[in-house]
Amino acid sequence: MTDSSHERLRMTCCPAILIAAPASGQGKTTVVSALARLHTRQGRRVRVFKCGPDFLDPHWHALACGAPVYQLDLWINGEADCLARLAAAAREADLILVEGVMGLFDGNPSAADLAQRFGLPVLAVIDASAMAGTFGALAFGLQHYRPDMPWAGVLANRVASTSHAGMLQASVREPEQWLGALLHNPAMVLPERHLGLTVAGEVTDALARLDAAADALAATPLGQMSLADLKRWNVTFSPAPTLSETPVSIGLPLAGRTVAVARDAAFCFIYAANLDCLRDLGANVVFFSPLNDAALPPCDAVWLPGGYPELHAAQLAANKTLCDSLAAHVAQHKPVWAECGGMMVLFDTLVTLEGDMQAQWGLLPGTVTMQKRLAALGPQQLVLEAGTLRGHTFHYSTCATPLQARWRTARPGCEATPEAGEALYRVGSIQASYFHAWFASCPAAVVALFSPPVDVPSPGTAP
Repeated sequence: MTDSSHERLRMTCCPAILIAAPASGQGKTTVVSALARLHTRQGRRVRVFKCGPDFLDPHWHALACGAPVYQLDLWINGEADCLARLAAAAREADLILVEGVMGLFDGNPSAADLAQRFGLPVLAVIDASAMAGTFGALAFGLQHYRPDMPWAGVLANRVASTSHAGMLQASVREPEQWLGALLHNPAMVLPERHLGLTVAGEVTDALARLDAAADALAATPLGQMSLADLKRWNVTFSPAPTLSETPVSIGLPLAGRTVAVARDAAFCFIYAANLDCLRDLGANVVFFSPLNDAALPPCDAVWLPGGYPELHAAQLAANKTLCDSLAAHVAQHKPVWAECGGMMVLFDTLVTLEGDMQAQWGLLPGTVTMQKRLAALGPQQLVLEAGTLRGHTFHYSTCATPLQARWRTARPGCEATPEAGEALYRVGSIQASYFHAWFASCPAAVVALFSPPVDVPSPGTAP
């Protein structure tokens, strides 16, 4: 084999594991972040992915590994996109970690589907706080529920004591699959709120929590593995097939345009892949803070992503100059794409869980009301004239508005109907929806979202 052949093999082969669990809430995110932090501290290059469309866990993973974190979903991304991202990571990393979603077999597609499609060995994290011998049965069932599941082993989490850990270890049928136990430790708990984990950037001791978790993991067989040991989980990623539509294939239609993206504690649900897509389409991406900035930066289009406007409603409402700047942007017929939380702040009023009414920016007529339970959840697709965007919906509020939906999303494989899916509202150059879009699923549709609507005069022309 030539040197160049060896290089190609090295660039596509890398230790990779998918960290899963029997259910949500077992501690997957803590273990993934701890493992990433442990190896990063040792000077290794770690790349982390999140299975499914989650925004929050990647904030912790990015802090732990010091690199962007991308989502992997066989439907939202598509298989080719997932493979391309994994192969790119394998070319530069010493270790790839993928955090599963919910339980190992939950969802369609599930974390198990992703593991089997790409041959990712599964590490099962099990909250063992209320079990002993059943731990082994649960681990065995996860491994063998489906035939030919690639398997790495099992890690016990929230263990009461070393004697408890001994009982758990004894219950595992194959001793080499025991990768250790993490004792219950409040110092490494990641804080939560209504949409999931609190964003790492808002937690003052976030890195200390990750270091505490990494230190605990370092005492386990999993944490003591060398880079040579990790190679038992080598995965070879074959070159990805050419995608039918990519930013490269459709040129640079956003070249010369600046897209201003809201990014702060109120607007933090941003896929790194979406920013990449905008840049790959030629856009200059700049950021601003609706909480703190007095005006928009000079720009041709605005993206208001999702986040937590309900936690900052008073501060957002008080930023009158930023609201006026956005209104002036819209008056010039410049596009605004507002997703979920980004849409919520555009309405007249937000009603909190306590029933308090807070005026918002008033660029869309209507009222947003927070709910105690999820109002919508799941994968969605949005069929536009330029193509079909894939993504998902996840929100705890509802909106009441006289606006009629310009379009509606639909679940995979279903047709959009007036009663189902998420509404996409259009007022002038504003387009807004609860729908979170995965831009790379249809770059041509993204170009349309960030271009002036064809039926609205361009800036500087007579209406």
